[in-house]
Amino acid sequence: MTIRDGFSGTVGRTPLIRLRRFSDETGCEILGKAEFLNPGGSVKDRAARGILDGAERRGLLKPGGTLVEGTAGNTGIGFAHLCNARGYRCVIVMPDNQSPEKAALLRTLGAEVQIVKAVPYADPNHYQKFAARVAQEIPGALWGNQFDNTANRDAHYESTGPEIWHETGGRVDAFTCSTGTGGTLGGVSRYLKEQKPALRCVLADPMGSALYRWVKSGELKSEGSSALTEGIGIGRVTANLDGAPIDDALRVEDPEILVTVRRLLHQEGLFLGGTSGVNVAAAVRVARELGRGHTVVTILCDGGNRYLSRLWSPEWLASKGFPALAAG
Repeated sequence: MTIRDGFSGTVGRTPLIRLRRFSDETGCEILGKAEFLNPGGSVKDRAARGILDGAERRGLLKPGGTLVEGTAGNTGIGFAHLCNARGYRCVIVMPDNQSPEKAALLRTLGAEVQIVKAVPYADPNHYQKFAARVAQEIPGALWGNQFDNTANRDAHYESTGPEIWHETGGRVDAFTCSTGTGGTLGGVSRYLKEQKPALRCVLADPMGSALYRWVKSGELKSEGSSALTEGIGIGRVTANLDGAPIDDALRVEDPEILVTVRRLLHQEGLFLGGTSGVNVAAAVRVARELGRGHTVVTILCDGGNRYLSRLWSPEWLASKGFPALAAG
């Protein structure tokens, strides 16, 4: 019998799921790391645990202290669970362009949620900078700083990467992943490349992000916008992403995201969020580029129940100009 120790001990060791229809179509093994099965419901549980563990080891967060974080939602949800388990106060700052389901869940979990206007990163009132100021105003508080705290990347280097390598028996040819903080891509790519330098690491990027052009040409320049993605696609290179061994980048546009998440539900039985659609769409393209007989791994980030009022709402999709896809 395997018994895990509380919430923290339950984070990680998620299964790899073979995506049957996508694999059969490409002649490759397309495997999704089922991060939506983490106890807090997303891949961000790993980053939250890694940041808290690191802060505790360094004595930066004392018993009964306060954790403050700026987040699009999922990292905050992981923090809220962990703070409950470890006896910390949790204060979350979110931009107002995220799904209301995430804010409602955070409040239900006991976090104190502050919603701020979504503004560019250069603005001093950007939600990350706002969170840093909130932390400064609370005696003894820790700002999680998930974007530039490399405990985030290290958590994936120490857990997600080794799990993928072990679960595939080292038979993995490519890894695709979108990025917000850069922690997942930064940590997993570093680990897998150390094991197999020829493995291809491909950044999957939505419209509105500057990272596609950064990988392709070294220029940070965004183009267009995405109505569907939350928490991924940014305009700067974070400390977690800096130095990551990325071989290529693919841009995934909204119609392809919608088609992919609906195929994941209706053909694979997996009810997931938009980021998983970006990741799987990129994995399919990489598989076709590599040719039959290869293995491509990607991340299934979180469940679709966090996006019922947007990505999975026919009315909302129609309002954004996707009436045909909204009905499908």
